[in-house]
Amino acid sequence: MSKYKRIVLKLSGEALAGNQGYGIDPEVIQSIAAQIKDVVKLGTEVAVVVGGGNIWRGMAGSAKGMDRATADYMGMLATVMNSLALQDRLEHNEVETRVQTSIEMRQVAEPYIRRKAIRHLEKKRVVLFAAGTGNPYFSTDTTAALRAAEIEADVILMAKNNVDGVYDADPSVDVNAKKYDELSYFDVLRDGLGVMDSTASTLCMDNDIPLLVFSIMEEGNIKKAVLGEDLGTIVRGNK
Repeated sequence: MSKYKRIVLKLSGEALAGNQGYGIDPEVIQSIAAQIKDVVKLGTEVAVVVGGGNIWRGMAGSAKGMDRATADYMGMLATVMNSLALQDRLEHNEVETRVQTSIEMRQVAEPYIRRKAIRHLEKKRVVLFAAGTGNPYFSTDTTAALRAAEIEADVILMAKNNVDGVYDADPSVDVNAKKYDELSYFDVLRDGLGVMDSTASTLCMDNDIPLLVFSIMEEGNIKKAVLGEDLGTIVRGNK
């Protein structure tokens, strides 16, 4: 039985790229779509926030001299491309979906309306939240935290493609890096653990939204997370 009634699944753009490092890997996105379908079959209401780092990173453009707001808007458009690609795969897997964007583009997606998003979820449609918050200077981590608060999600599932939880150091560099089973948001902010940016972490802490950080590289992990199996690192308001 599912542990959660309603979830926000946060996917990095890089997760969609797979080993190729850029763009969208068809096999990876099919695997993610199939895993989401398994979760929907459990009766869980699923909302998804996808990053855009596999196509464009606003911070990277800004670092090279581009206007930060312009670079961030380009990043928002990248998240729309990823959301449409995931929607296509989900529909091919017979999962009904809706893409809602924070920037209006009615020819390809609905505008984000909170009550409409909740109604879609209640009808067991997967809702993909694209274009971030619609504002520059905010990450898709913050988008996930904001949308989770707005739709009253039970948890944010943060699927990573390079780690299987939260560590006290970079495990790819430090072989002695220690993995945490459980943390508080205060720990994350105090120790600068880089789970989410500080805005997202604070938003989750203030609204008491738990966060589960786990690896998406192992097939079936999204379903395991929803079932409450022991994997990854759980971050809560209080330990």
